[in-house]
Amino acid sequence: MHQNPIPPVVLAAALSACAFQPELLNSERIERRFGIFGIEVLEQDSSVRRSSLFSTENGVQTCRTYAVVKFVDPAITELGAAHTAVLAGQSIGATFKSAGWEINKATIHVGDVMIGDQRHAVGEIMNLDAPANLSLHVYQLMLGQESQSIHYATIIELHHPSYLSRNELLELYPVDAEFRLESDEVETLVRLVLGQD
Repeated sequence: MHQNPIPPVVLAAALSACAFQPELLNSERIERRFGIFGIEVLEQDSSVRRSSLFSTENGVQTCRTYAVVKFVDPAITELGAAHTAVLAGQSIGATFKSAGWEINKATIHVGDVMIGDQRHAVGEIMNLDAPANLSLHVYQLMLGQESQSIHYATIIELHHPSYLSRNELLELYPVDAEFRLESDEVETLVRLVLGQD
């Protein structure tokens, strides 16, 4: 049997420290992996926002996450300036984190979506040739501060194959069985994220 060279007390302390590390925001993860992060709001109305979270290399912008945000309550007032900044095009996670909110993701689905159309808008901004298989992450974004907890939005994300795979998503975000989606609900969200509704 293989002996672990790390003393159990040290291992336990390291695991405990990892458990309390704050989760990386998508913007932070993109910046760490690709060296630069930017966000472009592609379309927005009072209830839905579509955006590209991108990296840039040699002057070429590549969408790493295509996100569709369905705001639960677009007129929510207790979030004040942070919500106003989001509506003005700022990163959701970074904005609320800097305003002192704790950000939690209740994952309700992880899967794959095939982009088969050579001219599909998502494939184009990701600089991908069709067909391309993209990982899909659907979650409820919860904001917490002191005793307050707010369901801010349901977010549907498609990730570039060189950024996050389905398996990587499942390691990062286990699916919350309490909120698991039925197949018809998944199909509805896929149509929404692909702009087919």
